[in-house]
Amino acid sequence: MTPPEPDQPCCHHRDEAVASSQTLAQPGQWTCPMDPEVVANEPGDCPQCGMALEQIPIPPGTTIYTCPMHPEVRQDQPGDCPKCGMALEPLSPTSSDPHAEKEIRELARKFWVGLVLTIPVFLLAMGAMIPALNLEQLVPKSVSKWIELILTTPVVFWCGGMFFQRGWRSIRNRSLNMFTLIMLGVGAAYLFSLVAVILPGIFPDSFRKNGEVGLYFEAAAVITVLVLLGQYLEARARSRTGEAIGALLNLSAKTAHRVADGQEEEVPVEELHIDDLLRVRPGEKVPIDGIITKGKSTIDEAMITGEPVPVEKGVGEDVIGGTVNQTGSFLMRAEKVGSDTLLSQIVHMVANAQRSRAPIQKLADTVAGYFVPIVLVIALLTFGVWAIWGPAPAMAYAIVNAVAVLIIACPCALGLATPMSIMVGIGRAASSGILIKNAEAIETAEKVTVLITDKTGTLTAGKPHVTSLATQDGSSDKDLLSFAAALETRSEHPLARAIVDEAKSRQAEITEPADFTSTTGGGVSGEVLGSRIHVGQESFLRSQEVTFPEDLLPKAEQFQSEAQTVVWVAKETEAIGLLGISDPIKESTPAAIKRLHEAGIKVIMATGDNETTAQAVAKKLGIDEVHAGFSPQNKIELVQRLKAEGAVVAMAGDGINDAPALAEAQVGIAMGTGTDVAIESASLTLVKGDLDGIVKAISISRAVMKNIRQNLFFAFVYNSLGVPIAAGILYPFFGLLLSPMIAGAAMSFSSVSVILNALRLRRM
Repeated sequence: MTPPEPDQPCCHHRDEAVASSQTLAQPGQWTCPMDPEVVANEPGDCPQCGMALEQIPIPPGTTIYTCPMHPEVRQDQPGDCPKCGMALEPLSPTSSDPHAEKEIRELARKFWVGLVLTIPVFLLAMGAMIPALNLEQLVPKSVSKWIELILTTPVVFWCGGMFFQRGWRSIRNRSLNMFTLIMLGVGAAYLFSLVAVILPGIFPDSFRKNGEVGLYFEAAAVITVLVLLGQYLEARARSRTGEAIGALLNLSAKTAHRVADGQEEEVPVEELHIDDLLRVRPGEKVPIDGIITKGKSTIDEAMITGEPVPVEKGVGEDVIGGTVNQTGSFLMRAEKVGSDTLLSQIVHMVANAQRSRAPIQKLADTVAGYFVPIVLVIALLTFGVWAIWGPAPAMAYAIVNAVAVLIIACPCALGLATPMSIMVGIGRAASSGILIKNAEAIETAEKVTVLITDKTGTLTAGKPHVTSLATQDGSSDKDLLSFAAALETRSEHPLARAIVDEAKSRQAEITEPADFTSTTGGGVSGEVLGSRIHVGQESFLRSQEVTFPEDLLPKAEQFQSEAQTVVWVAKETEAIGLLGISDPIKESTPAAIKRLHEAGIKVIMATGDNETTAQAVAKKLGIDEVHAGFSPQNKIELVQRLKAEGAVVAMAGDGINDAPALAEAQVGIAMGTGTDVAIESASLTLVKGDLDGIVKAISISRAVMKNIRQNLFFAFVYNSLGVPIAAGILYPFFGLLLSPMIAGAAMSFSSVSVILNALRLRRM
């Protein structure tokens, strides 16, 4: 015997190494720090010592693959899910997945090869039923059975080999699934036929008809080809659900014109840095998120907001990477690069949401967990009943009906019912400028009965401007604006930006404040030019022990009656003036509120603004209930009270002061034009920041949940009716039996019907 090469271990040690490697956790799996041989595909506790399992870290830059039906399954290479057998998908979204494309090509090749080999097997087996072909006389049974064996073997073990691999893995992992049933059904039909060809003498007369033992090669081959067709169509459909992500990724610009030292050069977008100066010409895509520094243009932002009308942009205004510059040329300064851009964040948010699981999925998971073992029991009972009481040849009937039960009961349609609808619905929402953080938000949004909304930036345009100004005797307008703007430069609130813009337009001096403090929902304070300045609501200034001149208080009431928000400015302990700020109502707001009312949703305004201004806005819009002068804590208490009364509450807002209430509500809806903390606290984000987006989001959630219920109904009814018919319950009454081939076709096309129903959401 030739000794092993020096670099290679001998067979014995190599086998030991392979066995050892099978017990070691791979990157992305979980293992016990005390017992490394314990390996799991999801978090939990060690069955040996009870310690919490720890995930094996995945090296940076590694592509991670996960299961769309079991997101907790993750690994650093493509493969099949150990729980359901579905092909894993990359965790990080890409415009094209080479492994998915390879899977589709492989399935197509195996399907066509299997189909070509299966057709003659089917014709030979059914020759007696097609007298015109006269196949039984052309090919004697003693010859045709060997032809069937030769042609069926590659169909079952090459074309359908992956079904046996996945089925065996499901048994080894104690996670029974559809491939368990396919493996047992096809395997039983093939093995029985194989023995009948090679050793026909071992079968008793009860297995024979006209002296021949019945063969089921055609059932094994046809079922394999039909399941392959279903898998191929499913893989094609799953690739289509990612079209929303692929479309978004393809929208990004590949190159940019960078201007440095008076020279312009074309560089890849990946090489851009923050503060780079870029030129964008008409017809070009905006390469990255930034601010226009010179020039103006109209920008097509439909890919972000879903709105087809171009938006005019000028100096100081934000532009978003991936949008299309239309009419003018401008210079811009890069502000966000790489994964920080809005388009990148949208892509990752959509991808994460598509992999999330709605609570309704737990029902399907629970049913599927019990369903497969129950089907195995039913198949055994079917075999026993037909073997004992069935007509001759009884054993043949027993095998055929047991195989039909195993095949038709595959729970693939049940498993696909929810995730397919979620994936398509979230992708459709993203193309309309609605970003959904997780699947639970879709399910909850459908049930919303009360919408609480902020005023500024939500009902109104969020771009307020100073329309009135009043000062105490001895103070100038510029002084008032200088003090207020110095502090408001530190704030993200739309009212703060209005004050800063007004100060700049009047060329008021804006200095850097010291000892800056902010009271959420109240105001700001700080040292400006050696004096302690307070800017904010009247209640906030009173809490700072500020006194108010009598001649300014009537001015405040006048501004408020004109639907202006009043911002007071105090120097040390005395108010020196006030600003009246108006914020126009968004054009789409009245129609959106009308549609919300038509949907049976009560609309409540909760704002930190004063009562007079809030009531003036509410009256114009027909809002059901108004709460003015609300602090963040008041908003939380309002949400809690409504929830205690049984309402399903959605909260819409855009500022830091809205973030706590957004997190407290069952559905938090952030305006994409708002602050990062508000967006992080919400489960839905409207990129355009338009109230009409809430109407669209609720409509989408209702359509998705209706679609899921349709899918679950089809899956439950299909299995509930299919299994008894396959077992032969109709035979005593009508003489009807379900062929395993028909069962295989029904099983495959039930999954396809669920997928096609989910894809209808793309046209919503």
